[in-house]
Amino acid sequence: MSEYIFKLPDLGEGLVEAEIAEWMVKPGDRVEEEDAICAVMTDKAAVELSAPVSGTVTRLTGEPGDMVAVGSTLIVFEVDGEQAASSEPEPAAAETEPATPATTIAETTVAATNGGKSLTSPSIRRLAHEAGIDLGQVRGSGPRGRILRADLASHVAEAHPEPKSAINEIKVVGLRRIIAERMSEANREVPHFAYVEEVDVTALESLRRHLNDQLAPSAHKLTLLPFIGLALARALADFPQCNARYDAERKTICQHQAVHLGIATQTDGGLKVPVVKNSQSHSLQGLAGEIRRVTTAARDNTASREELSGSTITITSLGKAGGIVTTPIINLPEVAIIGVNKAVERPVVVAGQIVVRTMMNISSSFDHRFVDGYDAAMMIQQLKGLLEQPATIFMDDAQS
Repeated sequence: MSEYIFKLPDLGEGLVEAEIAEWMVKPGDRVEEEDAICAVMTDKAAVELSAPVSGTVTRLTGEPGDMVAVGSTLIVFEVDGEQAASSEPEPAAAETEPATPATTIAETTVAATNGGKSLTSPSIRRLAHEAGIDLGQVRGSGPRGRILRADLASHVAEAHPEPKSAINEIKVVGLRRIIAERMSEANREVPHFAYVEEVDVTALESLRRHLNDQLAPSAHKLTLLPFIGLALARALADFPQCNARYDAERKTICQHQAVHLGIATQTDGGLKVPVVKNSQSHSLQGLAGEIRRVTTAARDNTASREELSGSTITITSLGKAGGIVTTPIINLPEVAIIGVNKAVERPVVVAGQIVVRTMMNISSSFDHRFVDGYDAAMMIQQLKGLLEQPATIFMDDAQS
């Protein structure tokens, strides 16, 4: 019997690492070739990996939430001689050791002692100082009594106990980790410019209800979203600077003629943005069907990597919970996002008279590095005009 070392394969698109999302096996399990062994999460999608050989699992690298570099050992099998012949050579010991969480590495590499001071890391010493905790009173569980982060947390918990029923610890892994990282990056890197405009959608709602009345009872009813998507595609023809992606490495803005529409979609696992490619080429019913197809695939985890990437602008909507105003965060590397708020009836002044109209706010954000305020406002005004006069959405000269 010999070892077969399975390394994390190249998952494409220049990815250099992936997060372990789930192990389907454990040491001691017998697996057959092509059996599912684990799922890993990249910035694009979840990928399920299969066993390359038949054998017994002897070692796993890391736990869910840990990052593994492409080419690093992922799992080790005990196999018979014939299969072992096809395995990769045993890497150096440093490469085959299980990955250590970054926080632990930091603690072990920078831990120091100074005279009578407690043995710990500078970061933990700083945390203790900020919390007013005497490290001399903290029991260390590490080598030579070194105080670990968990030791400090335990000391705080003992000093200020909280009922366990009031705490629900959830490890931030998988899609939720990616969402957190992307939102932080977008908020940190992009100078967001917000623009909010109210739109009278009374005529649009009347048209939508009329079209729905013509549909068979079993047919999917039209929502406002495909109307907005089609109108947005029309408006962007005159404002290509808003239908763009920023390549940070090349310092280049890529303006697109095609509108690849991202649809922010809430799923059980968190927010995903499936994409309707070439939205400008679809009919109203065609766009509605594509929106329904890609959002359903996102919710049931069947969306492909291609369906979850490549958007040039995103629409986000909270539906019935849309509120009055939102401040959406741009979906990098795009430069604009369109937020749709709740449509409600309210009194407005029309031709000097107070009348009840169906009003809806559009809350949008733009990357102010590449989209000037004037251009952003003019694009939204053009979108507003199309939605308030919905017949123009379907006119061939709507872009002129």
